[in-house]
Amino acid sequence: MTGLAMTWVVVVTILLAWGWYTGKDLVREVNFSHLRYETHLIADEVTEEIETRLAMLERVASRHSSGAILDPGGGVLQGNSVLLELFDGLVVFDGDGRVVTDWPVTPGREGLDISDREYFRFMREVGRPYVSEPIYGRITGLPLVLLLVPLQGDDGRFLGALGGVVEVHSGGIFRRLSRVRLGDDGYAAVFSASGQVLYHPDRRRVMGTLGDLSHNPALDLALDGWEGERFGPTVNGEMTFQAYRQVWPADWIVGVFLPEGQVLAPLWGLLKRLSWVGVGIALLLLPLLGWMVWLLLRPLYQLQSQIAQVGKGLRGRVVLGTEMKELTQVAEAFNAVEVERNRALNDLRGRQAFLDSVLASSPVGMFVTDTQGRITYMNDALAQLTGRTMKGQDRYGWVQAIHAEDRDAAIELWRFSMASGEDFLRQYRYWRADGELLWLEVHASQVAIDAEVIGFVGTVKDITARRQQEAMRQWEAEHDPLTGLLNRRGFERRLEEAMADWRKMAKPSVLMLFDLDRFKPINDEGGHPLGDEMLRRIAQEVCGCVRSSDHVARQGGDEFSVLLPSCTLAQAQRIGEAILTVINDTTVVHEGREYHVTTSLGITEFREGDADIHAPIERADAASYAAKRQGRNRLVVDESEA
Repeated sequence: MTGLAMTWVVVVTILLAWGWYTGKDLVREVNFSHLRYETHLIADEVTEEIETRLAMLERVASRHSSGAILDPGGGVLQGNSVLLELFDGLVVFDGDGRVVTDWPVTPGREGLDISDREYFRFMREVGRPYVSEPIYGRITGLPLVLLLVPLQGDDGRFLGALGGVVEVHSGGIFRRLSRVRLGDDGYAAVFSASGQVLYHPDRRRVMGTLGDLSHNPALDLALDGWEGERFGPTVNGEMTFQAYRQVWPADWIVGVFLPEGQVLAPLWGLLKRLSWVGVGIALLLLPLLGWMVWLLLRPLYQLQSQIAQVGKGLRGRVVLGTEMKELTQVAEAFNAVEVERNRALNDLRGRQAFLDSVLASSPVGMFVTDTQGRITYMNDALAQLTGRTMKGQDRYGWVQAIHAEDRDAAIELWRFSMASGEDFLRQYRYWRADGELLWLEVHASQVAIDAEVIGFVGTVKDITARRQQEAMRQWEAEHDPLTGLLNRRGFERRLEEAMADWRKMAKPSVLMLFDLDRFKPINDEGGHPLGDEMLRRIAQEVCGCVRSSDHVARQGGDEFSVLLPSCTLAQAQRIGEAILTVINDTTVVHEGREYHVTTSLGITEFREGDADIHAPIERADAASYAAKRQGRNRLVVDESEA
């Protein structure tokens, strides 16, 4: 009977303790799983809402010409009123940032100048679908979000944009969130990456900012693109279980929050009831239980004490004075394991010390990642090269420090290497912590033990000087050292590219060739330095007459050429007249005498029958000679038959 009672008390006590610790962990994991599911569900639905709306706008933009959409009387918006099922309004603005039409018509909106808005500048510069930051409408005064697609001409020029207006309070994008129920106090919210609140159960918080996030690092990380679950304080200091997911098309973040009190309340209630039962049973059997446990556990306490002393290095082995065969066997097994452990530990320390020494002394930057691609170690050479360490936020800054133009390709290759096990080898530009731009070559290989992947190890080399030398060699190979203009080789390569565009897309281009009249007396009377100065000045003046997309070259001596891509013959003639004028006005002075030159300029355009670049070159050259025969200081357009 006594044994049964003692067993019952021990079982109840163990169950209470085990129930608390495991229950707490279980509640934590269950709620994190629940939050993970909810945030995925909400983020996927919001993403689908955004993508559906953008797709509908792109469909309208593709079905109608940009001119028709931009025409206030064209009726395109009215003819697509079905979009009002998805938007609270439609608006079209032109390339100068003025609203040309809207539907339904809002008085005062047509003609409104929105060129200073962030979303307009983005559309004009980038020209791809975009979701704006939350703003207050200048006419309605309501909080809005605009979903925009660009309108472009046949030549790819930005003409304006078609936009859908979604009211933050009443728009359908957040319809799912208003139905989310997470107990009494749990809630979901949506933020923009800039920290503005787009949706919150407390509507007073909508369109507000998050403020200082130093006390909520999880939300701060989420604004930088992190996804996951954390336990921590909210903006108002309340401890909550939190989960975050990204809405990538809009650069928004979905957050779901469960207060700690709500999560642990059921567990507290259960343990409270069980504890009263346990206390009653323990009070009944405590005296007998204490004495029996003391007798049974005294050898175990001795074993525990001696094991602790072995762990601290105060003794080398365990010695028990007991007749309990089981404990004696445990002590002997522990002693044998301790001998093997010490031997293995000494070997491991030696190998670790050797490896640490090799990595620390290596002049090459080296790093180690886990199976998720997170950097777990970098040597001093890599820290000095990048200006970053493994401490604080530095460990999250590696990817963001990759140059924006190289980042996506590097990330894609890294993910492929992690999935396939193939080596990662990539060269990309990288911003040091002090702002210096480097060229790095990164090579990483998968590490596996007994076919189990444990991570990646890689090296990082600074190849900045090599890339700069390669760029300089390439520049020198295609440029004239005297004037800085393209040389014949560089010019002919660009002429080949323009010819390819002409054949593929009928993209018009114009070629000019000219040399300088009366240039020889400058060299003869003033010497080559004076002639070189005249060439440099003329090169500078000619560059000032052409567009930034045009190419000017010095073919050799006093011969020059100009390639005008995407240019009509009429435009080219105006540019040619400007070149004639600036060359006439360009002078050099030697020993009180002023020298000037003129030019004979030949112009031709690409034609259907041109087999290669030599055909337009021959026509332009012939036109240049014709200009000389006609008295020089003039331009002649080749009008021969194709």
